[in-house]
Amino acid sequence: MGIGRRRGAGAGAGAFGGSVGVAVVGAVTVVALAAGCSPQDSGGSRADRQGSVAERGESVMPFDLERTTHRFTATATGGVQDVVADRRGDTRQIDLIRAHLREEAEAFGRGDFGDPAAIHGADMPGLAELRAGHDRIEVRYTERTDGATLTYTTRDSALVDALHDWFAAQLGDHGAHAESGHGSR
Repeated sequence: MGIGRRRGAGAGAGAFGGSVGVAVVGAVTVVALAAGCSPQDSGGSRADRQGSVAERGESVMPFDLERTTHRFTATATGGVQDVVADRRGDTRQIDLIRAHLREEAEAFGRGDFGDPAAIHGADMPGLAELRAGHDRIEVRYTERTDGATLTYTTRDSALVDALHDWFAAQLGDHGAHAESGHGSR
């Protein structure tokens, strides 16, 4: 399942949801996200943004981005985020991934999305909605042999959209350190 909005273009008045301008802005945003850019980019190249995100990530994430991969999978009820060691049996990275994701699951459950904001920016797509609706999102931590998984589940369609936007922004920001979908479990 690809990352994106579940609502059709017909939601709202008129063929363009009420405004051609809104449709154009929406189309530009979709193209930017598909290209790996995030709406919070303020100029510069995608590679520059990814480099900045990687630098900020070093102060938040204890594992090595060059030795791990983030996987983001959108689902009908939210999404699944896996962080895995690239080398089988890399116990140092696996232990660091697990410790970090365990802490993040607890923080997200309290509405504390400070770590993603520190890495990706306070205006990260979906972040404000996730903070406001944290009490309607279940965040479940599980271990896997090569790392750990956070599963996000909600019945609120607006929060599902926010999770998908948040995942898309992370995919673009993490570049080669992230991918869409699951590998083998």
